[in-house]
Formats: sequence, structure tokens, C-alpha cells
Amino acid sequence: MTAAKTVFIRTFGCQMNERDSEIMAQLLGRCDCRLVSVPEAADLVLVNTCSIRDKAEQKVYSLLGHLRDVQAKYGRPRWLGVAGCVAQQEGERLIERMPVVNLVIGTQQFFRLPELLARLEHGEKHVVALDLSKDFVIPPFQHLLNSPSRADAASGAPVQRFVNIMQGCNNFCSYCVVPYTRGREISRPFADILEEVRLLVDQGTREITLLGQNVNSYGKTNQVAAGPRRFPDLLRAVAQVPGLKRLRFTTSHPKDLDLDLMRCFAELPVLCPHVHLPVQSGSNAVLARMNRGYTAEAYLGKVLELRRLKPDITLATDFIVGFPGETEADFAATLRLLETVRFASSFSFKYSDRPQARASQFPDKIPEDAKAERLAQLQEKQNEITFEYNRALPGRTVEVLVESAGENGQGRTPGNRIVHFTAASGQALPAPGALVQVRIDRAGPHSLTGTWF
Repeated sequence: MTAAKTVFIRTFGCQMNERDSEIMAQLLGRCDCRLVSVPEAADLVLVNTCSIRDKAEQKVYSLLGHLRDVQAKYGRPRWLGVAGCVAQQEGERLIERMPVVNLVIGTQQFFRLPELLARLEHGEKHVVALDLSKDFVIPPFQHLLNSPSRADAASGAPVQRFVNIMQGCNNFCSYCVVPYTRGREISRPFADILEEVRLLVDQGTREITLLGQNVNSYGKTNQVAAGPRRFPDLLRAVAQVPGLKRLRFTTSHPKDLDLDLMRCFAELPVLCPHVHLPVQSGSNAVLARMNRGYTAEAYLGKVLELRRLKPDITLATDFIVGFPGETEADFAATLRLLETVRFASSFSFKYSDRPQARASQFPDKIPEDAKAERLAQLQEKQNEITFEYNRALPGRTVEVLVESAGENGQGRTPGNRIVHFTAASGQALPAPGALVQVRIDRAGPHSLTGTWF
């Protein structure tokens, strides 16, 4: 039991953080704590943080300042906690900068949340838990799915769910803080993952996304957990779970994308023909300084093989522009790669120094105005390509997994394109979780509109 009966959770960052927040809510739910929608109604506010870019970190400190004012005005929340990557990175400096913070929880420690909160309830003013070990064993948490609070913890109907298969990273890309904030690669036990997927599907989930900083490395480090099995083995096992309609995964590191994994797209009907494969740059010189472990030519070779095995596959990627020392020729190589691959979508960002990452010490930093100009050029070209993809679809019928249904329906294609649709002849829209055939009538820059018959 805990004296904290209500909790407000704010999440910044990636799908990994979203799932971690859900686990924290489920842990507290087993202590009869429920989620609330505003911080002033909460005994405990948890801010689950991301430090992958400087802007994300700034947002966290801005929110903490706001929560300090909320506490001063309403006398609530009683406790304020910070979890995730900023917590791991900043540690006790968070409390020095923001004394209103009571609880700082590192990325391997949030499973101890009820225990740590109990220490606050017993009179400790500040509790900090930051241990980060390469020998960490991800504890079983699939049993939390049976918690009565699960409906509160889930974000909407559980048609699509994330399942963590590992955490941490061994790659040490020179721009990235993840190995320092989430630790080394640790694979979750194979049996625990399968049990969680089965539970989710039994509860109505139809699409599962397997999560990891580098899912391709699953099972390669702590073999005691995964056994002799690797990521393609896990994909094949999950694909056999009865009732699962769609399977996805993210993120996939290009250097570890092997032929066995690529073959899964041709072999497994439930594996969606969509892969997020971050390239970051089209310049070999920049890729080498980034410590990415592949060349642009090697990346393009894997793209060709993916498209040979699965011709209808759609590709998404990440780009970083303005990396230290990036010349106009380097940036032109990135634009050429974008034009060559013609990604269906991409996430693109200006480089920013991160604590502990090696690139923060690199010379030849690019001026902010040059980074902004390059980012605008890349995003403009990507938007043109994405719109071109979408304009090819009107008149075609596509399969859509229904995510929501009100006056209009919304869902996604296997290739991860968003589709808004109406029902023909006044029919009631299909319920979330249904797989339906939708005729595409119009294409927009970032979504499609169609009719379900």
C-alpha cells in the first residue's frame, strides 16, 4: 500500500519512454494508485524524460518550473519525481537546480518505484536511485498486465501496443547519449516477451511493436536471458501467437540488419512491410565520425535487398544535419541518398551537443543558421517525396487496421500510412481493432482519405 493515491505522469521522448511510463503506472496501480489528468489533482507527479536532444531536456526543466508553481498555488502535488534519461544523466544535480524535486529515478531503477516512494512516505525528503549496471537483469513485468489499473495506464483502446524486448545500447555513436543514460545492451528473457505478447493479444491487442534501442542486437549480449536465439527467432515466435494480426519493430541499426532478418519480411505474413532504418547521413566521412559502422554504399545495398525480398516495403529513416565538420558536399551526399532511396517518411533533426557523447568535443561546429537552412532543405525534399507516395494511392484499395472510430474512422496501412475514412451508405463504422478494406479517394501531404464499403 502507498499513501500516494493519485499520480499524474508526463512523458517525453520515444516509444521506449511511453512503455516505461505505462509500466510505472501499472506498478503504482497494484498499490491502489490511480492516474489523474492534471498535476494539481495528484499526490505524485512523475516526469519521464528524454535527453537525446538538448531541446527535449530544456522542455523538461520548463515543465519542472511550471510544476513548482502549481505546487506553490495548490499545495499539490505532494511529491515530484523525475525518471528516465535526464534523471540518469543529471542525478542529484536535478535536485540542486530544482529543490522541489523529491525523487530521481534512473533508467534501470523505475521497477523499484513503489519501494522508492515508500521511503518518501517515511520521511525522506529526497530519494535518488541511479545504479546502472551491465549485469542488470530486466525483471519480469508481464504480470502487471493483469493489474486492475491497466485500463487507466493504457493510452486509449489497446489495439496497438509496445513490447520492450531489450534496453540499452553498445554502439556508442559519437553523437548519442543513450549508452550513458540507458546503459549497455540487455536482452529481456525470450519467454517473458512471448508471455506478454500472448496476454496482450488475449486482451484485444491486434498489433504489437517490439521495442529496443537496437532490436537487431537482441540476444547477442546476455545470452543467459535470450538463450541461443536471436532477433529473427523472436520475430518468428511472436508471429505465431494466435490472434495477432500485425507485427512491427523499431529501431533497427543498419550495420546489424542481416539477411536472416530481412528474409522475415518475405516469410511472415503478419510482419508489416515497413521498417525504420536510421541512416543519419549520406556522407561516408560523416558516418565514420558518427561511428555508425557502415558506409552509404553498404546502406544502399541493404535497401536494395529489402526491396528485392519485399517489393512493397516502405522505408522510414532518421537524419542528423549539421554534424561537426559536415561540409556542403557532405550535406549534398545526404540529399542524394534521400533522392535515391526515396523514403516514405523520415525524422530529421539539427545536431546538438549532448553530455558525455564524444562529438560534443569535436571541432568544426556548424553555425545554427547553416544547420537550420540544411534542415529546411532536407525536410522540404522529404515532404515532396512523401506527398508523391501518397498521390499514387487514390483509386486503390488498402487494408487498414482501425485505431479509432467516431464520426470518422482512422487507422493505418501495413506500410504505416495514416488513413481517415468514412463508411459508405450510412453504415456504422467498424470497431477499433478491425481489419478493413478502404478505397483511397484523396491524398494529402501526410495522410490519406478514403471510404469503407
